[in-house]
Amino acid sequence: MITVAVIAILAAVAIPNYSRHVVRSHRAAIESFMLEVASAQERYLVDNRAYAANLGALGMSVPAAQATRYGVAVTPNAALPPGYSIVATPKGSQLAGDADCGSLTLTSAGAKSASGSGTDCWN
Repeated sequence: MITVAVIAILAAVAIPNYSRHVVRSHRAAIESFMLEVASAQERYLVDNRAYAANLGALGMSVPAAQATRYGVAVTPNAALPPGYSIVATPKGSQLAGDADCGSLTLTSAGAKSASGSGTDCWN
């Protein structure tokens, strides 16, 4: 009986910690993809004198492992100087598990932000 109680206590601590770790690892993967998109945008600008309006124009798509967890949108900014924003919006289990960070945004100026109240979303 004591063994069952000890296992239950360990599970009560370990499972939430593991879940948080998984959510953070998925967030890190999409952040890495967003940085790849930003790099591709700069290459596209050199070749086309404008930023791409979507991932398809860059020859990119959200990796299959992350496509069920995040939607990624690229939005060009026509103002001067030209720029863009890359927004990753969580969905499904990632949305429920990562409410503190919410949507992640990366701009052409390198500014990183999150729509949620979390303070270490881009670390």
